[in-house]
Amino acid sequence: MEALLGSLEQLALIKALKTSFFAYPIVNALHVLAIGALVTAVLLMDLRIVGVISSIEEQPFVRLLRRVALGAFGLAVLTGALMFAVRATEYAGMPLFWIKMGLIGLAGLNFVAFSLLRQPAGKRALACVSILLWPTVLLAGRFLGFVL
Repeated sequence: MEALLGSLEQLALIKALKTSFFAYPIVNALHVLAIGALVTAVLLMDLRIVGVISSIEEQPFVRLLRRVALGAFGLAVLTGALMFAVRATEYAGMPLFWIKMGLIGLAGLNFVAFSLLRQPAGKRALACVSILLWPTVLLAGRFLGFVL
């Protein structure tokens, strides 16, 4: 596994990312932007679903924010993968990285369960779980950024 991760770090694109004065900061900034958009969209959706925000019609609001969240998630995955590849061996050896990935996995499962569920009470409960999960992912990511 370490050899594979080392190979990833040696790819031309990743070497260019490491050595460019502009590339890594831009990728990092895009990652922060994507995470901000994702967490904001998810929290606003969840707050609408649990009833904290009730002055806006639910369906169009959630539909719009779901698109924003999915797009932001895609950008976060892309930029996160690039940042991971720069120090893949180091990140893969850090328990905090795996905790963050596990939390993202749980948030994904929560989203799938939410999408399949039909009972409003169950949806509200899963929205509450989401309200806890995504800021925890954000916190783990910020800690991770300061460990290396």
